[in-house]
Amino acid sequence: MPTIGDVAAAAGVSRSTASYALSGKRSVSEEVRRRVNEAVHRLGYTPNAGARALATSQTMVIGLLARFLEDEFAPAMMQYILGVSDTARGLGYDTLLVTEADGVRALRRITGSRMVDGVVLLNVAHDDVRLPALREAPQPGALVGLPGDCSGLDVFDLDFEEAGRVMVERMHRLGHRELILVSQPEHVAERGGAYMWRLRDAALEQARLRGVRLHAVSGESGQPAIGATLHRLLDDHPSATGLLLNNEAAAAALPSVLHARGLSVPGDLSVVGRYSDEFARTFSLSYSSIESAPDRLGNMVVRHLVRRIESPEGREKPHVVRFLSPELVDRGSTAPPGPRGR
Repeated sequence: MPTIGDVAAAAGVSRSTASYALSGKRSVSEEVRRRVNEAVHRLGYTPNAGARALATSQTMVIGLLARFLEDEFAPAMMQYILGVSDTARGLGYDTLLVTEADGVRALRRITGSRMVDGVVLLNVAHDDVRLPALREAPQPGALVGLPGDCSGLDVFDLDFEEAGRVMVERMHRLGHRELILVSQPEHVAERGGAYMWRLRDAALEQARLRGVRLHAVSGESGQPAIGATLHRLLDDHPSATGLLLNNEAAAAALPSVLHARGLSVPGDLSVVGRYSDEFARTFSLSYSSIESAPDRLGNMVVRHLVRRIESPEGREKPHVVRFLSPELVDRGSTAPPGPRGR
């Protein structure tokens, strides 16, 4: 079985540098990190978590609290879970996935019993009841998602406000003056899913500034309901020439809806969504989209958390709130207004 020494030799670096490159405990150059990662994959190296735990009193486990909610699209949530678990595995940590409905009790159980070295929270609400327990825990915690109060925690999220502005601006520059925005189910907002209203409100404000009429509605999280909603919206707003989708289920359902109506993209209707490239490939979606980047967010949150876990200095550093700038992936689904706008 290959050792860290074998990895270091294959990468042409010292053992300590190879260890730092894998753990993120100290900064190394991107070139060194690339060589070490290539050596890890080539040799099939797996960190000896048992030996390391004995030496450091660490469990080498990261707790990941997530919930599969009925009013959210499960495949999209899995993207975030994989982003966290894949990065953790690459750094030598296992992931304990906790989906218990009572998140406060689950959090206190896994942190109080020292089952984990740190915690990542998904499904973060604006007023998330789990946050006080996470702040009180002896282990560091980090969030994927923006709560109303970020104090005492590291927070990573997509810049949903800017995403909403970018979506509207793209359509406005092409000449669109009436758009439809389909967001997540209303229950997502009611329980504090701030990402929903952050994008929606910013899109509405950008539309107002640009003189664009924007119909903002909530859609369901599954078929056949979301398909029926899309049909209704296209019937109710026949002069709308663009469709913005902040709802993964709507994006997955749209091809069949457009086919049934005999509409083409972008000839009849321009479309911009908000989902990951992996999601687009899974559902064979050819619509331009804001990259939701669950893999990058998972990578960022885990690497930052591991630095806090493994470095005494890291524990004392100020907490951060970091947003990923939205990236528009152009798949050719936008053009100047088609027949619906004439």
